[in-house]
Amino acid sequence: MEKYQILGRLSPGALGVNLVVEEKKNKVKHVIKQVECIDEHHANKALEELMPLLKLRHAHISIYQELFIMWNSEICSLFLCLVMDYNDGSFQEIIQKKRETRTIIDSEWMQNMLGQVLDALEYLHQLDIVHRNLKPSNIVLVSSNHCKLQDLSSNTMMTDKAKWNIRAEEDPFQKSWMAPEALDFSFSQKVDIWSLGCIILDMASCSFIDRAEGLLLRKSIRSHQDSLQGVLKTMEEKKIPDAKTFGSLLPLMLQINPSERITIREEGAHTGRSAGASALPNITPPPPWGASPGPLRREVIHITFVISNFQSSSIAVTLHRQVVPAFITDLLLDSNIASILEVMQSFSSRPEVQLRAMKRLLRMPENQLGQGSPWYPALAGLPWPMEVVEVLVTIMKQHERILDIQLYACSLLLRSLGQESASEKLQKAGLFEHILEHLSTFPTNRDVCINGLSLLWALLVDAIIVDKTPLEKAPALVAEMLATYPKDVEMAEAGCAVFWLLSLLGCIEEHQFEDVVALFLQSIQLCQDRVPLVNNAYRGLARLAKMSELAALHVVAAEGSSGLNLIKETYELHKDDPEVVENVCMLLAHLASYKEILPELVSNGIQPLVQEIKERFTSSLELVSYAETVLLSLEANTPPGSAGGESGLP
Repeated sequence: MEKYQILGRLSPGALGVNLVVEEKKNKVKHVIKQVECIDEHHANKALEELMPLLKLRHAHISIYQELFIMWNSEICSLFLCLVMDYNDGSFQEIIQKKRETRTIIDSEWMQNMLGQVLDALEYLHQLDIVHRNLKPSNIVLVSSNHCKLQDLSSNTMMTDKAKWNIRAEEDPFQKSWMAPEALDFSFSQKVDIWSLGCIILDMASCSFIDRAEGLLLRKSIRSHQDSLQGVLKTMEEKKIPDAKTFGSLLPLMLQINPSERITIREEGAHTGRSAGASALPNITPPPPWGASPGPLRREVIHITFVISNFQSSSIAVTLHRQVVPAFITDLLLDSNIASILEVMQSFSSRPEVQLRAMKRLLRMPENQLGQGSPWYPALAGLPWPMEVVEVLVTIMKQHERILDIQLYACSLLLRSLGQESASEKLQKAGLFEHILEHLSTFPTNRDVCINGLSLLWALLVDAIIVDKTPLEKAPALVAEMLATYPKDVEMAEAGCAVFWLLSLLGCIEEHQFEDVVALFLQSIQLCQDRVPLVNNAYRGLARLAKMSELAALHVVAAEGSSGLNLIKETYELHKDDPEVVENVCMLLAHLASYKEILPELVSNGIQPLVQEIKERFTSSLELVSYAETVLLSLEANTPPGSAGGESGLP
């Protein structure tokens, strides 16, 4: 806070205190929201969730200028500080002025503003970001005809129940815009729809409903939707502009059950993608971008800007532009790979063409696609010229908001990585950075995580790493994926594979060893019968144990089930699989190289286990070598007359 001078305070919000400040150096005004945190962990978690929001780029979204944590010694509290742009006006001031004068908000202005808000919300929802705190005061006016959403929140900030209840008692008005389920700390894109519905309702009725009546109405419709009908009828009687449109729209936006609530755009009708849909080529793909959905369109944009002919320059281009008809696209793509690539380049700005082209390539039979990659036998290596790599990377970057394109392109790039030169080409094209950016931006989208980790692994394996700098962020992101999906076996397998390669490349820092070791062990426990997962996890553990005694200690002293117990379980389950046994024995050899760990190995009965391995796999020189290394170390540490596995420690 040293670089800011406090000028005053705004009305407190539902989450914290808002300060108007001025930068001492350049006299630029900002608003700083100070959110009191329970402890340092709570503050850091909220800060971590908010960091991706700094990367948002949209004309109608005001991003945070700075985020930091500060300690207030006067009241002995920790605060998360969110620095936002300062703007004189907001929708709240507009509504209040119209209330005071009992005048109607201009219809043309409201249509234009609604278009800007919808465009911003659609952008956020395509990125799987929920605003969570949408209300009139958080839609600021940059100018008389330009608004921005601001003050996006995070899950951690919104689920501080104690603070929430205190704020509710202090000022129930601040929470009156929240959806019913949001009050129970359940957040999805549908909570933003409810909040926007409340804002539209307030703007349309402010000429005849005062502030207190508006508050009571918003509280009432959470439990009794019939409360809405009276005000909608009054709007028609008073000839409020667009009353019929709002009469059709608001009951759909303000459905108490979120599953019955309308969306910004229907799934399949916009350029985004719903979370959970698979991008693998063997499934039925979603409708192509721009395709006409069925007769029922339950979306805000369709009801307002198509049926009711609302006007807004913000969504006019997206709404009214002509898509390339599917039959023409299919005709252009009905050829060989070279022609398909030419079509993709010629129509690079058309997402509907890119999606159909990539699906066409993914459906091609194996005899047209060449021999399979040894690492991904299910994904054949395409015999393409290297130009395809540049085409795909360019398309991914050009349409980074469209998850379908990201996911299908990942599948195609995985196929192309049968050739090492393709991997190097992708690195030079900046794909490392692009993948890590998407993993950071879409941590709650499982498909993005799985495909991103798989592509990252394919880039790393058997390739010369041109530049390791972009990989510095990878360990923390992979850890976040595994922590977000602790029971997801496919995620664990992909994450362990990437962690193993990152450990080989020396990209995991010492302060990360404990967390990575814990995630490896957690993944093994999750599904010990999944051989690729087990192999990569033990390879990764062995590499970390070789690099650091600290990592080795974390293996044997893991919280919960000891890593040594897990090793014994894995051996019993896979004792007839030489590859698994070799990776287990490799880890034991590295653990046995540390004198402080030898007593643990002895007391946990590792000596007879390794002796059995040596006797069973005499034909494997590598296995025998690892086993002998462990046995020699253990025998040197076992007191005379003590049997391996019994408590004979001095």
